[in-house]
Amino acid sequence: MRVRLLLSILLLFGIAGCSSTTSNQAVSATARRSYNGTASVGDFLNITLDPVAKTLTYTDVSNGETGVVPYTVNADGTYTLSDPDNNLVAAYEVPNYALLVQANKTGATKDLPALITAVLSGQISLATWEGHNYNYMQFRTSSGGLEVGSVAVGSGAILTNTSYWPYGAMNQSSPFHVSTMDASGAQADPSGTFFKMPDDNGNGTFDYVFGTGNGIFAVDTPQGAILGLKQAASKNFDPTFAGTYKAIYYEKTGATTGMGNVEVGTPGLGSATMTITTAGQVTVQGAQGNTLVPQTALVPIADTAYLYGSGGQLQDPCWGLFTFRITDANAGTQQDVFVTFMDRAILFSSFKTSLPLNQSNTYDYLYGAGLR
Repeated sequence: MRVRLLLSILLLFGIAGCSSTTSNQAVSATARRSYNGTASVGDFLNITLDPVAKTLTYTDVSNGETGVVPYTVNADGTYTLSDPDNNLVAAYEVPNYALLVQANKTGATKDLPALITAVLSGQISLATWEGHNYNYMQFRTSSGGLEVGSVAVGSGAILTNTSYWPYGAMNQSSPFHVSTMDASGAQADPSGTFFKMPDDNGNGTFDYVFGTGNGIFAVDTPQGAILGLKQAASKNFDPTFAGTYKAIYYEKTGATTGMGNVEVGTPGLGSATMTITTAGQVTVQGAQGNTLVPQTALVPIADTAYLYGSGGQLQDPCWGLFTFRITDANAGTQQDVFVTFMDRAILFSSFKTSLPLNQSNTYDYLYGAGLR
């Protein structure tokens, strides 16, 4: 699974290109907007939003589900979706950039909640990708929910990956993964907007690779969503990323993993407001004003000894990827939070469990994406 995941990411770097800025081309506010999206449960979707008819039309390529969903625009710019099948329920869009959607009925069984993260669909090719580094987060609904790290693309199609898996630290297996591999091409869809390749699990499923020319990439795999942003030029927080982001998140509380890597827990979806100050202080509040993540200062991965350097095993300082750890002595818990930025987008994730770390512990995780 990991080899196929890395292959997918490598191929996508050709799509993402070198630019990290949004296109300045003027686009009609009444024009239809098409997006490709990945759901954290492992579904690939094509979505078209019609701002005149106020409808969102979608096809879940992975499970065959389709629908036309009317929507209304709320005062804060979010969308309320009136899906007759009660699948897609809420969304937020930065037009012609990205779209976030809460979904109730995804996955092969069409009954699982998931976060859908979609980017503008456009013509893409496997252009020059060598010499670039990317930070990524993997969002899934099993195996502890998340993994974070980076991928460096060298000459001769050599890919080096390094990542941290919080669940691995809790269950006393290896939380750090490092690999190097040689990779090659994938098959472009006739639409020219994404690439498709057989997944290496042998059951006939596929990975879908897509992205935009401004440095955002995405890979949909049967194991979940991989979302990446081009690395920054410095380890330090860039104050231009300060501001307020509207976010949609997926969470699972009281989770445990049993035989066959089956994870059980209480899943949920929600919307949130993320506030980032110019000093890199972050606060995440739910729609009801509840605090999802207390206000805490972002710390560069490069300055986090337990992840990178003498105490950690990440092989890359991951410039542009930030973290902080909250240890609550009274509650006996530890929470790791990760955040990365690019342009108008933010990715965030959190993993929380009891101390001391033990594979018999329950755990909570939360992840999402925000736009401004």
